[in-house]
Amino acid sequence: MPGLSESLPSRIQHQRNKVAAKLHHEGVLTTTISTFNNRISGLQGDIRGLQQREERIQSTLDQKRAELAQIQNRLQVARDRLARLRARLNLAMKQLAARLVDEYESDQPDLVTVILESHGFDDLLTKADFMQRISRQDQQVVGVVKVLKAQTTKQANELAVLEQRAQDAANAILAQRNAIAASKGKLVSSRNALQRARDGRQVVLTRVRTSRVHAQEDLHALMAQQSRIQSELQNSAPGAFSGPVKQGSGRLIWPVNGPITSPFCERRPWEACHPGIDIGVPSGTPIHAADSGRVSIAGWVGGYGNYTCIQHTATLSTCYGHQERILVHVGQGVSQGQVIGLSDCTGLCFGPHLHFEVRINGSVVNPLNYL
Repeated sequence: MPGLSESLPSRIQHQRNKVAAKLHHEGVLTTTISTFNNRISGLQGDIRGLQQREERIQSTLDQKRAELAQIQNRLQVARDRLARLRARLNLAMKQLAARLVDEYESDQPDLVTVILESHGFDDLLTKADFMQRISRQDQQVVGVVKVLKAQTTKQANELAVLEQRAQDAANAILAQRNAIAASKGKLVSSRNALQRARDGRQVVLTRVRTSRVHAQEDLHALMAQQSRIQSELQNSAPGAFSGPVKQGSGRLIWPVNGPITSPFCERRPWEACHPGIDIGVPSGTPIHAADSGRVSIAGWVGGYGNYTCIQHTATLSTCYGHQERILVHVGQGVSQGQVIGLSDCTGLCFGPHLHFEVRINGSVVNPLNYL
């Protein structure tokens, strides 16, 4: 039994360190998951923005499609008109060619000279001599040919412009659709990758939390075991914890007799610095005032459970936590060694003990410097 009792504090400390490490790991994972959540939310906002932009572009695309349909209709009309003009021009050209043949065969040689010296058909149509020689009917044919040629050229140019506009509209539609699709695809891919990473860490976090809960259960079991051992020791040696308190080398006396189970400023999963010392004693052990003074606090205080503080001087005070029962009240004067309460495990604790603090001007200091 003594050997087991001596090994328990180290086993408890090891288990506390294990719980603290798992809590730290949980904190890191939680922070990482929170970062992923923020990035995913940001990407989701970007995706919504792209969707809104896509809706606006879709409206533009609808307009472009309507414009393209109009252009295509105009193109068809222009093509039909150009075909008709070319047919009429072809007919007029044939009529004019026939007239030229007749003039050539019936007229004087100087008309032949005019024809032979002309540089192409357009040049021939502008020759004054030629125009003077042909009949009024022939001039009308020539006029029709010239008008048809001009209209054909104009229609061909208009057709080219319309075709270019149609091509530009089609290219604009394709470019905008491709740009939106590419951007949205990248954002969705990034979001999915982040979600997979977050989900993976969530699985790890769940495992770590489960492991931490098991470690804390083991810690509670060890603390309970320690409490049972202390009770057995108390039963085997009556008065061992409730006998005369120890007088140390300092001003204060020990409030209870027992081993220190947690030192001053020990780091714990729920606090960076343990603000006092824990002295292992069974439930119901009498707690003695470390010095004379006046009770300033006597009641339930959060994780301390039942908590008493005694003001000894203008600057020095002592406090006692996790009591089963408080036997004094605020304002009461007490003497050194007077029983002020009974120990237990109220508030945040894992087994019966006394939490003992020394405070200077309200700030905790190491009690061992005063005991």
